[in-house]
Amino acid sequence: MRKSYSFNTKWAFTKESCEIPYKMPRSWCYVNLPHTWNALDGQDGGNDYWRARCLYAKDLTKAELPEAERYYFEVGAANSSADLYLNGEMIAHHDGGYSRWRVDITEKLKEENLFVIAVDNSKSESVYPQVADFTFYGGVYRDVRILCTAQTHFDVEWFGGDGVKITPHVLEGNARIDVEVFVKNKSAGHEIKYTVLDLSDKVIKSTVSADTSVSLFIENVHLWHGRQDPYLYKLKVEILAEGESIDSVETHFGCRSFSVDPERGFILNGEEYALRGVSRHQDRDAVGNALLPEHHQEDMELICEIGATAVRLAHYQHSQYFYDLCDKCGIIVWAEIPYISRHMTDGRENTISQMRELIAQNYNHPSIAFWGLSNEITMGGADDADMIENHRILNDICHEMDGMRLTTVAALSPCPTDSEYLRIPDLVAYNHYFGWYGGEVDMNGKWFDKFHREHPDIPIGCSEYGAEGLNWHTSEPEQGDYSEEYQAYYHESLIKQLFSRKYLWCTFVWNMFDFGADAREEGGESGQNHKGLVTINRKYKKDAFYAYKAWLSDEPFVHIAGKRYVDRAETVTRVTVYSNQKEVELLVNGKSIGRKKSDDHFFRFEVPLTEKTELVALAGNCTDTGVLRKVDKFNEKYRLKEKNAILNWFDVESPEGCYSLMDKISDIMKSEGGRAVIAKILSGIDVGAFSVGGAEMTEMMGGFTLLRLSGMLGMMGVELKKEDLIRINRDLNRIKKVL
Repeated sequence: MRKSYSFNTKWAFTKESCEIPYKMPRSWCYVNLPHTWNALDGQDGGNDYWRARCLYAKDLTKAELPEAERYYFEVGAANSSADLYLNGEMIAHHDGGYSRWRVDITEKLKEENLFVIAVDNSKSESVYPQVADFTFYGGVYRDVRILCTAQTHFDVEWFGGDGVKITPHVLEGNARIDVEVFVKNKSAGHEIKYTVLDLSDKVIKSTVSADTSVSLFIENVHLWHGRQDPYLYKLKVEILAEGESIDSVETHFGCRSFSVDPERGFILNGEEYALRGVSRHQDRDAVGNALLPEHHQEDMELICEIGATAVRLAHYQHSQYFYDLCDKCGIIVWAEIPYISRHMTDGRENTISQMRELIAQNYNHPSIAFWGLSNEITMGGADDADMIENHRILNDICHEMDGMRLTTVAALSPCPTDSEYLRIPDLVAYNHYFGWYGGEVDMNGKWFDKFHREHPDIPIGCSEYGAEGLNWHTSEPEQGDYSEEYQAYYHESLIKQLFSRKYLWCTFVWNMFDFGADAREEGGESGQNHKGLVTINRKYKKDAFYAYKAWLSDEPFVHIAGKRYVDRAETVTRVTVYSNQKEVELLVNGKSIGRKKSDDHFFRFEVPLTEKTELVALAGNCTDTGVLRKVDKFNEKYRLKEKNAILNWFDVESPEGCYSLMDKISDIMKSEGGRAVIAKILSGIDVGAFSVGGAEMTEMMGGFTLLRLSGMLGMMGVELKKEDLIRINRDLNRIKKVL
């Protein structure tokens, strides 16, 4: 029978470029897998994290392995490209840092063996991703094991899958389960045993057949119905030789039907089922992407706590453990490959292989409803013929390998709505940040209404929206201040705009968690994207987290917002309370200042401040507390100071009547000289629809100061040093403002 040999402990590791060793190196350091070499430098800013070829080595005596006829080396994921060497000979190469891969090592094994994995996350023109707003952590960051099988076995090399494909069809209260298996070295004497078990492991259907494709029927099927009832069946398949089982695979599956309607949104098992989702990057502080099961479990618990019904697993294939959690918890999944930001003419084969691996390895998960073809791929323009053809190929592959699920794209905000590439997938979604990356907050809902009017037959969703929130605070929040208060205001508005539009087939917050983006130099804490509702260490739930919990969760709670904003200079301050209860009462220093009801779950109170103001919020049986203090003047510790930035606002010279880095782009663009300065800065970016002077750029980014924009250019491949910004500011100081 099949056995699995864990191969995670005590690997020798080096970042030094060197020859592949033939014997175990003694001078390297030792690490356990999962491992990344960018756990720290991939999150500290500067866009200087280590991107290179690094080596892992581990020896093995064959006698340590379980006795078997075939041996397969399995790598859960190694980013971005990897070569496997056995006893000095290269026996496998894999491109793509997020999917599982296996190689047959049976004929190469000796009594004493040295395995070396050479992993490379350096820049490439053929392996995705290469341009994106997140860190490309290098390393062997998921489990490694050796599968030990019989000569005849379920094919573990079929795009890294398990050799079993389950397709449930719901039929008027019953279900037909089509099962296809892929078997290596099958002969006439072999049979396949198919067994379906219910949630209690009771056998409800079993058959033995020589065929590798069968249909099994379940009467009175128990449907998998999202968060409400994520019921799972189990399928066990066995290869029989003379009646004896020589290989077996077990996998869970769920029976459900789904569709998307342009007016009614997502339909699950015939019922409207709103997809109120969050997006997830897999990394966390000081761990990078080398996650353990308890990390995945904590993430799922937080996603369930907020009340989300869906998750977009961005922007790559995630761990099998997390997909399993989505199945068990009833979270609908948008799964995608890292075909992102910049189309590479030499990258087509890599998009194809990553898509085939994504589908083959995840086909049986009932939680997955959508295959994402790409994300913001039109950053360089939407009319690239090679890019469009690449999407057609990927879309065809999805439908060829999976006739049930739907395909989609996450389109860049300024992408024209009549673009040819938007006609390729089954569904369309847009990433919009009006109110954060320029524009006004109320533009989001209006944009979707306009799209829906002009394209009533195209299902439209919102694949990303968000604003950054750190431990900065103000009573007068405004776009670009990175305060927790502005982030909360933004999401309050977006909740009401997006959730009220039933035709939107999905809404996904960007992001559930702060994540590493080493090129970022903004917000006072470089190296991260801070749009998360929860901090990167998962220790602090920002106020916006509770705004969503108030709308989506059935778990009774009450939360006083702004508790980190203790010192306040005003005499009377506004306090917002979030709750999913019908009524909230607020006590100030032990006395009630009233009870309030709210249709939007956001309760506002005007609170007179004293030297120490103790707050108690009551809602049903729920309680929350907070403390505020009256101070004479604004506490400067709450004001954003870019301590890691290459230049701060207080370093910028701003002569009266002339431009500076502190001026908004829309104002600078009024001057011919100002347009020339901006054009020079953006000359290194293939910005496509964001062309200088274009309507899209003016609308989207006109509200940015040029200094704020400079802090985000690193993620677009433009590196500005302090002396560059000083020179640019000096050039602007010579240009008179156009009034």
